[in-house]
Amino acid sequence: MTIEAIQEELINEFALFDDWMEKYEYMIDLGKTLPLIDASLKTDDKLIKGCQSKVWLHSELNGDKIVFTADSDAIITKGIVAILIRVFSNQKPEAIVAANTDFINEIGLTEHLSPTRANGLASMIKQMKLYAVAYQAQLKN
Repeated sequence: MTIEAIQEELINEFALFDDWMEKYEYMIDLGKTLPLIDASLKTDDKLIKGCQSKVWLHSELNGDKIVFTADSDAIITKGIVAILIRVFSNQKPEAIVAANTDFINEIGLTEHLSPTRANGLASMIKQMKLYAVAYQAQLKN
């Protein structure tokens, strides 16, 4: 499934909820579905800088696609990273680099996050795209 199709799916899922408490609950549920990250990957070099909470993000190349795993010590943040993993995991590096993230505004996430969480969200996206750039260069060599 393309990044755009996954984003559209998320927009439609979030549209099912009337208020933001329900959307937060849904985000928390998404966070609970994240596969557990191996404890050995919870290292300082995997921490996302710019997040108020601790967020560990790991990536690896599987063929020509990137697989992301993550964890957080905060339930809302874990839900946010779960959304991003759903969008970007199992995608080709060039698709991740080129991806538009306007869906975040469309589901209303940006306006309902505290400034520190919004900064953390931007940092997560930035880190995922940096991994994609690095893998893109690696695949070309």
